[in-house]
Amino acid sequence: MTPLARTESILSELIAHPSVSAVSNLEIIDDLATRLEAIGARVSIWHDETGSKANLWATLGPDGPGGIVLSGHTDVVPVEGQDWSTDPFVLTERDGRLFGRGTCDMKGFLAATLAIAPDWAARPLTRPLHFSFTYDEEVGCLGARRLVPELARRGIKPAMVIVGEPTSMQIIEGHKGCCEYTTRFAGLEGHGSAPDKGVNAAAYAARYVARLLDLAEELKSRAPAGSRFDPPWTTINIGRLSGGTVHNVIPSKAEVDWEMRPVEWSDADFVNEAMNRFVETELLPAMRTVTPQASITTDTIGEVVGLEPRKDNPARDLLHQLTGGNACDVVPFGTEAGLFQQMGTSVVVCGPGSIAQAHKPDEFITRAQLQKCLDMLVGLERYLTA
Repeated sequence: MTPLARTESILSELIAHPSVSAVSNLEIIDDLATRLEAIGARVSIWHDETGSKANLWATLGPDGPGGIVLSGHTDVVPVEGQDWSTDPFVLTERDGRLFGRGTCDMKGFLAATLAIAPDWAARPLTRPLHFSFTYDEEVGCLGARRLVPELARRGIKPAMVIVGEPTSMQIIEGHKGCCEYTTRFAGLEGHGSAPDKGVNAAAYAARYVARLLDLAEELKSRAPAGSRFDPPWTTINIGRLSGGTVHNVIPSKAEVDWEMRPVEWSDADFVNEAMNRFVETELLPAMRTVTPQASITTDTIGEVVGLEPRKDNPARDLLHQLTGGNACDVVPFGTEAGLFQQMGTSVVVCGPGSIAQAHKPDEFITRAQLQKCLDMLVGLERYLTA
């Protein structure tokens, strides 16, 4: 069986695990662990506090510092409400395209690494090769945020990390951070005919959103000179605004889901400080003139640093050698890469499939993209055995 055929076979089995972030990923983790243990990899599985989620860390070759990490996440986004023409959890081929939830984001990369792994296991590696497969990347990089401190605690210090997110096999050396929040408003219910006797949580949520949108405009003027991002400034998005039940009842509860993608972390501080000040000096005092129990609380779903483009980046340089290209780029979407960079590790993002297909119905990856990924992975042998 060719490496490409092995990759497609493994991908079919990985897609069959419906590892949506809202459910346990232990089934797919066990599958990955079994495959890696079968070729002699040293496998560790580290569970979260609930025991229903886990990260997998596996190593081929010698122990010690240095070497390469192949990094991917096991979770996928939901399919509910999407109009699929195929079963999203059954790999389906049409005209060289392989359809299924997670094909490009990012089980295609996982399958390619597993297809090549037996070849690496048979070689006399002089540097360690690590596999990092995490949980809940799609909902705040929760798994990687636990994994990276665990690696530091254990004294594991890889030299390079390749994060296999879908980049159409283009080399990415930088991306924005990602901060996600849910802000909840508690007011006082009442009859719609007497708005001054209640505290309309939905109305205060709307004022909160309006302030966020004002800040979104201000952030445009804070774009760093020469920023390579598109758009070049930090962005804010309102993902959900909900509150109330019927037309004539003052709603006592409301919620806002929102996010920002900071180019620089100082922008995140700027937004959070401005919103905290707005809440404490304007919104809450007004709400509490009617009811002292009124509240506004914000839960941090995830705050993930970006990947900073750096002049010295051995991982980027290695991939240039392997792919024969000399170009690299930055992207607006987030990954786990910045967390690894905080370890002092050289990091690059490069993987098969297009981000344009991710999270959509009829998500797909092409065989041509998988082959390009396999070619890159095969080329790592020269570094790992040098």
